[in-house]
Amino acid sequence: MSEQYTSKLTRRTTLKWISTMVAGAAVSGGLTGCSKADENEAADTASNWPDLKLETITANGYGTDPAVMESKVTWPLTFTSSQKDLVAQLCDIICPADEHGPSAKTVGVPEVIDEWVSAPYAKQQRDRVTILSGLLWLDQESTRRFKVAFIKASESQQIEIIEDIAYSKKKVSKALNPAVRFFATLRSLVLGAYFCSPEGWEDIGYIGNIAIAGDYPGPTEEAMDHLNKVLADLNFEPFA
Repeated sequence: MSEQYTSKLTRRTTLKWISTMVAGAAVSGGLTGCSKADENEAADTASNWPDLKLETITANGYGTDPAVMESKVTWPLTFTSSQKDLVAQLCDIICPADEHGPSAKTVGVPEVIDEWVSAPYAKQQRDRVTILSGLLWLDQESTRRFKVAFIKASESQQIEIIEDIAYSKKKVSKALNPAVRFFATLRSLVLGAYFCSPEGWEDIGYIGNIAIAGDYPGPTEEAMDHLNKVLADLNFEPFA
């Protein structure tokens, strides 16, 4: 059973992380969610998938010219305390503490997920439906199997459910397809947020902009060899 989650980040920090996540996704193609076709298939084939009717979030976004130096946020957070507690538990399952660093819950990822699904933009609102439906499905599935809500289930019981939806290449029944997509979406957001945190940077060895004492040593021979090969492959030999 998970303890009640307590906030760790300011909203200025969560918005900063989200900006980094969006920028990273634009470059790498990450943070993918289900397509409209996937959503229609989920509604048609998954009789046990919740059919949530959520009110549209009508708060204003930042627009095309945000005042980046101001900390004012134009939309409210929408997670209930029980939803945030459940997401915190899932963060520990997806990205637990190990020898490389603390868990996703410890660094404040649940607040970033709350910020993400509360934002009044089309992508975030599609993810909101997916994630809130998935959280409700987890509780219903845990109650069906074990007679308790997911967060009150034992660790082994929780993992049993997650194992059934954690792998998209695993052969599952059509009824589980929406839950598989939900977990893939949540996992992508959790890991994206975690690696925007200072602890996540340290985990992957990113040191940021660190001043070098003395003269700049220049790129290594290996780096130059790689650059020259790329230039040659692009028929830019004169620059190699």
